Amino acid sequence: MATQRSNSIHYGPRRHIAIQRERLDALHFEHFETTLLSPCLGAEIRGVNLSQTLSPSLLQELRTALVEFKVIFFRDQAISGEEHAALARNFGELEEHPFLPSGDTPNVIRFAKDETVVGVENNWHSDVSWRQEPSLGSVLRAREVPAVGGDTLWADVEAVYEGLSDKRKAQIEDLNAVHDFVSTFGLGLSDEEREQKRKEFPPAIHPIVRTNPETKRRCLYVNRIFTSHIEGMDSTESAELLESLYREVEVAEYQVRFKWEADSLAFWDNRSTQHLAISDYWPQKRVMERLTIIGDRP
Repeated sequence: MATQRSNSIHYGPRRHIAIQRERLDALHFEHFETTLLSPCLGAEIRGVNLSQTLSPSLLQELRTALVEFKVIFFRDQAISGEEHAALARNFGELEEHPFLPSGDTPNVIRFAKDETVVGVENNWHSDVSWRQEPSLGSVLRAREVPAVGGDTLWADVEAVYEGLSDKRKAQIEDLNAVHDFVSTFGLGLSDEEREQKRKEFPPAIHPIVRTNPETKRRCLYVNRIFTSHIEGMDSTESAELLESLYREVEVAEYQVRFKWEADSLAFWDNRSTQHLAISDYWPQKRVMERLTIIGDRP
């Protein structure tokens, strides 16, 4: 007797991605060239020197590229920490991270991984979703990378949302989720330190379905690292629903993967993406520097 395949397994293409690919393929810019790196998000930008002062018209085109491609990549950008910060400030006020130390330049966080300090960012997340006003975007530059490994992946959570069934969309339409730093950054704090930080950064309640204020497109806004539970829902039901949503983010068709080189730079929209840094390079060294731009309340 033939074995029946489970209806929970998806076979074949996510057809709605074709609409996004057509929209992105139609984009053209006066100040630079772009190469689309996946059907629904991610483009490499060529013809821009980020160490120079950027004109208003160029900045506007870069912002358009950011919100449309959701993550944009640059190669061979040997910029200083000050130039890195100046670039990010063109798009908003910079965040001072309360748990991660700055490197040589204020607000520029350094992630230096080696044999003794291992990479732990290898779970899907959106930066600082535990803030009341989470990040608009992040700008990450590679200082030193291993010869093999250490890639980063981004997922398009607009495409994730569009791919949900109508029944699932209706179920989560008016639900809110609680985001908290305690299960991650709180692990390294004493009870007293954790209590103090909890007063400064109480759990944030955000809609599960978020609308990007610039594109007006809707996206899924929960992530494994910082989302603790769904407000007002039974804990078991909450955990099961969140797990089903997290699995959608893991669908390869919604992702782009970037291989770093020294002086490569990625700028992503935290409102419409999640990302994951692959921790496959141990014990080799990987040094990255990141700035985060403060966003609005979802």
